[in-house]
Amino acid sequence: MSSEPIAVAAGVEVLRDGGNALDAALAVAATQLVTEPHMTSLTGGISLVYREAGSQKASYLSGNINAPLTELNDFGGADLTRARGVPVPGWWPAFEAAHKRFGTLSLKRLLEPAVDVARDGFAVSPYLFGEIYRARENLGRNAQSREVFFRDGSLVGPGEALVQKRVARTLERLSDEGMDYYLGDFAREFCAASDSDGGVITKEDFEAYRPEWADPIQGTYRGLEIVGSAPPDDGGMQLVEALNILENVDLAALGPASESPRTLSALIAAHNAVYYAPPREKRVRESKRVTDVLLSKAYARQRFDVLDTLACPAHETPPTPGTIHISVIDADNNVATLTHSHMASPWVNGLYAEGFQLSGGGSFFQRIMPQPGERATVYLAPSMVLRDGKPVIVSGSPSVSLVACVIQNLVNLIDFEMPIEQSVAEPRFGARPHDPALGWVPGTTLESGFSNTTLKEVRKWAGANRLWLREIGPWNSMTGNFDGITIDPDTGLMRSCGDPRRMGIAMSA
Repeated sequence: MSSEPIAVAAGVEVLRDGGNALDAALAVAATQLVTEPHMTSLTGGISLVYREAGSQKASYLSGNINAPLTELNDFGGADLTRARGVPVPGWWPAFEAAHKRFGTLSLKRLLEPAVDVARDGFAVSPYLFGEIYRARENLGRNAQSREVFFRDGSLVGPGEALVQKRVARTLERLSDEGMDYYLGDFAREFCAASDSDGGVITKEDFEAYRPEWADPIQGTYRGLEIVGSAPPDDGGMQLVEALNILENVDLAALGPASESPRTLSALIAAHNAVYYAPPREKRVRESKRVTDVLLSKAYARQRFDVLDTLACPAHETPPTPGTIHISVIDADNNVATLTHSHMASPWVNGLYAEGFQLSGGGSFFQRIMPQPGERATVYLAPSMVLRDGKPVIVSGSPSVSLVACVIQNLVNLIDFEMPIEQSVAEPRFGARPHDPALGWVPGTTLESGFSNTTLKEVRKWAGANRLWLREIGPWNSMTGNFDGITIDPDTGLMRSCGDPRRMGIAMSA
């Protein structure tokens, strides 16, 4: 289950060849480097929760971006479209680390579909063309992007083949040489591209990077166990904190958010209370006591008591990630839920190395500036829900609204017992309205589809709480892409469906 059919089909073939859930997730992720270059890159990061059926143990891998070893003095918004906004990547080190611990098929087999589609090309979808067209100025600035996205001087169009021979060569070298190539020629080309625009990343940054394994964050909701990403990534904590707050509301009695203004306002307020809170990465990593308090039911009850006063976002607007999510369950009930990303707007800086855009993910340094060489705090939220120790929901989402997307769908599935197809089709709220004069602002977006009564009452509530609301039409990609699978714990029946907000698709082997 993910957001692009060619990549999902590659994962299905891996399962048919005997690979496990981790193998399939990695094959999908590698293929998405080629088919969704606007959303992810080898220069970005990976966030993974993996649960082995045999041991019934879940592990979390943080392969997200690092700050450079060189201190970024006076880092600010002007750096985000330049090489100073390029972070130290973790995508390939995390890919290799996940494969080494849990993979069963060879790296060459997992990268093979990506190499083939990069070399042979694929038809540009209208969705991808829209992203290419919007970024055409940056794409036209670099020789490596011009050779892919411009043909005879004109932009590649919908339905035309997008061929990426340089990317194919890079992936082939990774499959043959692994970290020797990554720390050698790839790192040199990356650093040269960074140097050309005033960046500070060196080979020492590449050599110092280490993926981090940890126990996932855990919580409960209505008697179910929630498992999610762990610090320094804070999306998992946001999920548990928001669900702890919502547990104080009898949502099932109020009805779904599309019909109940009280449900919708409670969901928005709980989400905003955690999503727009100042990041707490340093305190969380250095003190288990702080983590225990933040995730406690007692703290959630206190927050619920002042929920309306938390509805108005007070914190600086978080960055906008370009992101992809993948959910996989194999025949043995191993579970992989993986989010990967270049963590910025597509092609934001126009810089390229070895066929891949340089990530603009330094935007996350504006949430909380890591110390030199430290991991950034990113609000990615690969997650799963267990009942009596058995997975019943595997999920995640991309987009600026990924936390809101997962919260709303979990509530739909758990509190209102909706089939996943109905939940995905329901209207959603999201984060971060865009104002032509102000840009991205803290606040809430609303898709079309909520009842008139709900809209009227929620607008009144939002006005009283000084909350910025903006309606954005139906099924907007900025409200996320729920890439989820539900499992009946009694029969083992699995259900999934593509989210129409992007090009989501579910396939079975």
